[in-house]
Amino acid sequence: MVPPSPIELEALLLSLKVAFWSVLITLPIGLFTAWLLARKEFYGRAILNSIVYLPLVLPPVVVGFFLLATLGQNGIIGKNLYDVFGITLIFTWQGAAIASAIMSFPLMVRAIRISIENVDNKLEAAARTLGASPLKVFYSITLPLITPGILAGTMLAFARSLGEFGATITFVSNIPGETNTLPLAIYSLVQTPGGETGALRLVILSIIIALFSLLISEYLAHQAKRRIGN
Repeated sequence: MVPPSPIELEALLLSLKVAFWSVLITLPIGLFTAWLLARKEFYGRAILNSIVYLPLVLPPVVVGFFLLATLGQNGIIGKNLYDVFGITLIFTWQGAAIASAIMSFPLMVRAIRISIENVDNKLEAAARTLGASPLKVFYSITLPLITPGILAGTMLAFARSLGEFGATITFVSNIPGETNTLPLAIYSLVQTPGGETGALRLVILSIIIALFSLLISEYLAHQAKRRIGN
């Protein structure tokens, strides 16, 4: 098979960069949200839960339009970002990372939340009775036990970010070298006469990366469980 062209490699590297920053954005917020939903009872919890999982059931183009309306240059938030800080997110790879982060956020929260809910409350209660602060209980008891869930959620979010299409093309368009990620590059090649071979190469690359990410997730989760067991 002919090796990927420079344009195809550019799309691959851009996708990896977007997915990396997407995960970096979602991880701390996802961890806190998962803990909040798993451990706390509060007014509006059901509403927050619904909002978190909303991207799973909404068409991605709806999410993209929402980002366009809020973070676009004339949007409520986007206009202030541009006027005050000179920051523009629309038609940039940073905007693609935000779109991917929103679409992958529910998967990360779900994986981490399940792990937190499976942690025995008695272990945390025992640590608190021995005088440990809530923060110390979390870092010494909860965090090691939910590490497999964090790893699984991270890999799922990474894989989902690599495959994001609808919200990305709606919010940041399909600009070569800037927002032309793997799914968008495949779409462009399919629409181009004679581009099927290039599209096939990118499809194979996408499958390899996704499988590799899942295998790493399984391996790290297995290692984490062994450490916890010991």
